[in-house]
Amino acid sequence: MPRNTNKSVHDPELSHRLSRRNMLGVAAGTTAAALLGAAAATPATAATTRSTSQDKGRSGRPVLPPGRLGIQLYSLRDKVASLGFAKVFAELELYGYDEVEYAGYTQGSVGAITLPQLRRLARDHGLRGIGSHVGYYDDGNPNAYTFAQNLNKVLDDAQTLGLEHIGTASGPWRYGATVDGWKRCAEDFNTYGEAARKRGMKFYQHNHAEEFSFATDDPKTRLYDVLLAETDPRLVHLEMDIYWAYVAQFRFSKRVDGTPAPFDPLRYVLKQPHRYPLFHVKDGEHDAAATDGYRMTDVGDGDIDYKRFISAVNRTHRGRDHHWQVEHDNPTDSLAFARKSSAHLHSLRERGH
Repeated sequence: MPRNTNKSVHDPELSHRLSRRNMLGVAAGTTAAALLGAAAATPATAATTRSTSQDKGRSGRPVLPPGRLGIQLYSLRDKVASLGFAKVFAELELYGYDEVEYAGYTQGSVGAITLPQLRRLARDHGLRGIGSHVGYYDDGNPNAYTFAQNLNKVLDDAQTLGLEHIGTASGPWRYGATVDGWKRCAEDFNTYGEAARKRGMKFYQHNHAEEFSFATDDPKTRLYDVLLAETDPRLVHLEMDIYWAYVAQFRFSKRVDGTPAPFDPLRYVLKQPHRYPLFHVKDGEHDAAATDGYRMTDVGDGDIDYKRFISAVNRTHRGRDHHWQVEHDNPTDSLAFARKSSAHLHSLRERGH
């Protein structure tokens, strides 16, 4: 999600559709615009083209775990609003996606859709709703659709969609940037996590860069460390946005007094891999002249080493439940971004396998 912003379905029909979609592979050589017009008319041709494209010239074990590639639908918000979920999900099926992470449940000018309809629609295209971003709080509106104002409604909706995870992309800034302020936010998150666990779901928080900054009342303390220490690992999980974590590595590698404070985003994950079920795969090109140290790009066009990152997580926590959601805050062409990102991640191979 952009800076400063919200159960698996196991049945024979879904298994059949997942198998069908897996046979399709990745539409690496076809434009999104062409697919919109031709996908429904020529499924066999699309399947053959995509399977050939996926296999050609590749060897070794895939880096990406099977069945774990998703996309944060915020990246496709323009197409959801103008084309609707049905056409967007049809494209994602063709591109080889397994999962979607929601950023709202409406489809703009296309018209109303109910949550049961949305769940069925995802299932019909072999997609699993893996999570959703909902706001943390809005103290100015007691009826706001946020965890703080409407926890039961947020969880009801997530259950209706069959989600395994329900989280927020809002930072823990509700009570300020002090250590005590973040401890209070941690108490909130523990409350939401306990409520989610009772419903069979995991609550999670998605980071931006600023979570790795330092407390205003204790400039030696990194706020992200407060969040990790004060939240119950059984109740509160994390979705690491890898791009924003690398931006933070650039921006917050020194304390306010100038003393070095380097950190490696990957080491955070490897220390507690069970706390990170979800990741955002968002790419960037390093640019020391930029405020953030990176310029956001399509996945595969930047220089963040996702092959190393995904491989390291898989080796350390093999067999665990990690999910990889691609995202771009403002892609030039959102469907092309989705297609290109899937093709790139599916192309990554381990050496020596």
